[in-house]
Amino acid sequence: MEITTVGLDLAKNVYQVHGIDSVGDVVVRKTLRRAHMLRFFERLDPCLVGIEACGTSHYWAREIGKFGHEVRLMPPAYVKPYVKRGKTDASDAEAICEAVSRPTMRYVAIKSSEQQAALSVHRTRDLFVKQRTQLVNMIRSLMAEFGIEIRRGITHALNLAERIAAGGTPGIPALAAKMITSLAGQILDLEARLRVIERELLAWHRSSDIARRLATIPGVGTICATAFAASVTDPHQFRSGRQFAAWLGLTPLQHSSGGKERLGRISKMGDKYLRRLLVVGMTSLVRRAKYKPDTVDRWLAALLSRKPARVVTVALANKAARVIWAIMARGGIYRAPQSTAAVVS
Repeated sequence: MEITTVGLDLAKNVYQVHGIDSVGDVVVRKTLRRAHMLRFFERLDPCLVGIEACGTSHYWAREIGKFGHEVRLMPPAYVKPYVKRGKTDASDAEAICEAVSRPTMRYVAIKSSEQQAALSVHRTRDLFVKQRTQLVNMIRSLMAEFGIEIRRGITHALNLAERIAAGGTPGIPALAAKMITSLAGQILDLEARLRVIERELLAWHRSSDIARRLATIPGVGTICATAFAASVTDPHQFRSGRQFAAWLGLTPLQHSSGGKERLGRISKMGDKYLRRLLVVGMTSLVRRAKYKPDTVDRWLAALLSRKPARVVTVALANKAARVIWAIMARGGIYRAPQSTAAVVS
């Protein structure tokens, strides 16, 4: 049988395959177990294989590509319009097979195992930060029930956790003190693990040329630079910095018709973790502009005088995304602008 295009729907243990020939006739429609996946593609002549981008898709794309197949990953949102009526594994595989053959389809670059390893560090750190926040909020609420308030800020919370772990919980019943001490111990343990993870990120940052160059952008630190270096496999898949910013969800939604352009809020599409890192980094610039206006670009100070701080933060994130794309696609480092536009050497 001659198969030219295959749509592969991934799952945990069962995988659905939909293959067609050069004229579009269905040649194969079958379910594969995990142990039979690579054996099936090894026996096939080189063809086009479409897969929805997901957590395991990059691994399978690398493995299937070793047999000479051309593997393309697609965002699930772009595949959904090709699903016919009810959702089943077979219909999903057929939709993937149809979508991958479209000439205007957009694809996701396949990540290397090293990039995925770096992203695993980021995901673990993000989880630990969320857990630390949950524990701090739990201690804050329990202490408030006994009339004790904690000052805002992670530094004050960590100092309190150290005092509680050392036995300093005056005015609190013994049973409640025991629970608060247990929570404080978890916070300190998470803080120690976070320091280890951040040292790993710093070491990876020093070994990555792209991450070091991205860190020269104001508001882009080690964590943000390493996240972009690990997430963006091929910057040339974006035609411009604006398209890259749109991929991050930092451009406004359009509601235009009849020649009238109506722009709304930012789309918030794409990788929300990267977008959040950019917004947090640009928030630090906005705060610096308020207290030390001489240390920031005059364009930023002028914008703050006309627009709310949050609007300015998102605008800065959009601008930084364009600079990140320019550095990744063209090389060089960030140089302070002579006028109002960012310059890449």
